[in-house]
Amino acid sequence: MPIDRAATLRNAEKLIRQGKLPDAIAEYVRLVDDQPGDWNLANSLGDLYARAGQVDKAIAQYGQIADSLNDEGAGAKAAAVYKKILKLKPDHEHTLVQVSEILGSQGRYADARFHLNTLIELRKAKGDVRGTLQAKIRLGSLDPEDYEGRLTAASARIEMGDKGGALSDLKEIAGELSDKGRQPEAIEVLREAAKLNPDDDEIREKLMDVHVAAGDYVQARECATTVEQFRMIAAALDAAGNVDEALATLRQAATLNPGDTELSAHLAKAFIARGDLATASEYLTAETAGDDPALLLTVADMQLRGDKFEEGLAIVRRLLEQDSSRREQIAQLGWSVSEKAPEAGFLVVELAADAAVAQVDWPGAAAVLQEFVTRVPNHIPALMRLVEICVDGGLESTMYSAQAQLADAYIEGGQATEARFIAEDLVAREPWERANIERFRRTLVLLGEPDPDAMIASRLSGESPFMSTDLSGGSLFDDVPPEPVPEPDEEEIERLLAAAAVADEPVKKTPLKPMPRRVDEDHHFAMSANAIDLDSIFGDFDAPAPTPAQTEAEDVEVDLSFDTVKKPAAPAAAAAAEDAADLDSVFGGMRTQSAKRSGLDAAEKEYKRGLSLRSAGDIDGAIAAFEQASRAPKLRFGTARLIARLYRDRNDMPKVLEWLERASQALPPTTDESHQLLFELAEVLEQIGEVARALAVCMELQSEAGSYRDVDARIDRLTKVQTGS
Repeated sequence: MPIDRAATLRNAEKLIRQGKLPDAIAEYVRLVDDQPGDWNLANSLGDLYARAGQVDKAIAQYGQIADSLNDEGAGAKAAAVYKKILKLKPDHEHTLVQVSEILGSQGRYADARFHLNTLIELRKAKGDVRGTLQAKIRLGSLDPEDYEGRLTAASARIEMGDKGGALSDLKEIAGELSDKGRQPEAIEVLREAAKLNPDDDEIREKLMDVHVAAGDYVQARECATTVEQFRMIAAALDAAGNVDEALATLRQAATLNPGDTELSAHLAKAFIARGDLATASEYLTAETAGDDPALLLTVADMQLRGDKFEEGLAIVRRLLEQDSSRREQIAQLGWSVSEKAPEAGFLVVELAADAAVAQVDWPGAAAVLQEFVTRVPNHIPALMRLVEICVDGGLESTMYSAQAQLADAYIEGGQATEARFIAEDLVAREPWERANIERFRRTLVLLGEPDPDAMIASRLSGESPFMSTDLSGGSLFDDVPPEPVPEPDEEEIERLLAAAAVADEPVKKTPLKPMPRRVDEDHHFAMSANAIDLDSIFGDFDAPAPTPAQTEAEDVEVDLSFDTVKKPAAPAAAAAAEDAADLDSVFGGMRTQSAKRSGLDAAEKEYKRGLSLRSAGDIDGAIAAFEQASRAPKLRFGTARLIARLYRDRNDMPKVLEWLERASQALPPTTDESHQLLFELAEVLEQIGEVARALAVCMELQSEAGSYRDVDARIDRLTKVQTGS
């Protein structure tokens, strides 16, 4: 049965006070046996053994306690018990080892070294060589930052014959030294490791890494044995800006594995970039590229730049036939090749443009050629193809720009006849553009015209008018069939356009006041104040552009007729130049009206397209079209409200608010629609929690429309919310 702990302890205490230690020890033995996990009782028993002079029993008792505590992770308590043993027996080896380990784990390296050095001396004195080396290994392994000590430990392992352990230690030490930037020390450690095992690939790799980190690429290459290692060294050389050495290193790698197509392609691209096609051809061919599109493009690039032009073009055709979506990559290839071989580049770009045309992507096709002529100016075949695509695709503004470039290219190439036709067409279309007039003059000079200014004056005056390619008087693209779209809501179109017309009425047309005719010194009437001033064309093409006051955006009725003047015989150009008004101011008005009409036509077209898309269920497309239409002031109010409704159907209230606010900034067609807009705006603001703004809009609506719908009730409700009542 269990003993009475309290009674037994009292009895033991009595025995101790009576000097009967053996009897007291017997009582504590009974207690410890009954409660073996009570370390206080066990420690007291050890103390009694020590007082009784039973050292061996005391050490055994203390050792059992300390080892158990240490196993349980109570290192500090275990160390205290171990120290009791050392007081009784300073040369107790097990205790010296245990205490040093505990102190080392606590970072008390000096105390730990003291105990281990004591152990080393004891073992030396006993002639225990192996034990001494083991103690040295423990000593060197105490502090992870003590690399000298760790190297000593590795040397001790070597003396013990533990080469595997020594190699492992040396690799670990070298890696840590390298990570800390102590490359020279790391190299020395690895060299020591290599002496132990020269064939160890891991050591060679680590030594290579350290040489790379130290910037010693020559030594690094000597350690490299695999393609990947050479590539790593090459990457480091390239990052360091030593491109030549990087390529030389990659070529070494290629000799190890000639069948590495990725490496061959990399080398080929590198040499292509350097313009060394001969060397590039050593590493990459159509055969080694296989079916890899990227590699085939590289091969095509190389061949197009070299003497295998037809083979390169065949690869490009095949890639496009396999996947037409590669046309952008093909276009980029053509642009790149054009910098070295313009004609080859054009044929590649033309293939990409044709692929875009096949997909009915006219803007994409034009963009491909536009980029090419930007890189290769005055390339007549490319410009001719660009004009063709613009005509076929209805890309009017791009076509004008392309025509201008083509005319300039013809002039540059001495093809005056072709240049004249285009230049005359451009002037007929936009006579106010100085560049068009100057281009026409250059063609006349190139044709040998004795007095180009007189001819231009004659054309501008109407005596011999310009001819435009727009022979029908309508749009140049009338023959292009429109894309089929669902029928729009005609009533809604007419309502919005009618509203737009009302919105535009405040802009009043103000005719120019006629200037009084003046009489020259010979009593001949001069041209009217609105006639064309040819001096502004032929005098100074670098004159500053007219001020806003000269070309204000109002609709102005301009009299462009010429007065009939009878003067003594004189060149037409001289007469015109003497009395003409400022051409810029006249054509400024023409240009403004033309731009406004063109912009409105485009906006109306986008609006109708948006209605069709909405009917077809393409809401995103409809919104995009309405946004384009909203750029025209006449359509802004109606289109902004339409967009807001579409976003409201999607419950996207921030967008609803944005477009209602845009509508509020436009001129409404009727007062009723203005009131309706304010009501909707207040409703949305209240819905998203902007009470103050909603209240302000409601009060504005009330001031304009009185008791409009439930605005009075809304104001009352919003006021209470605002005041918290």
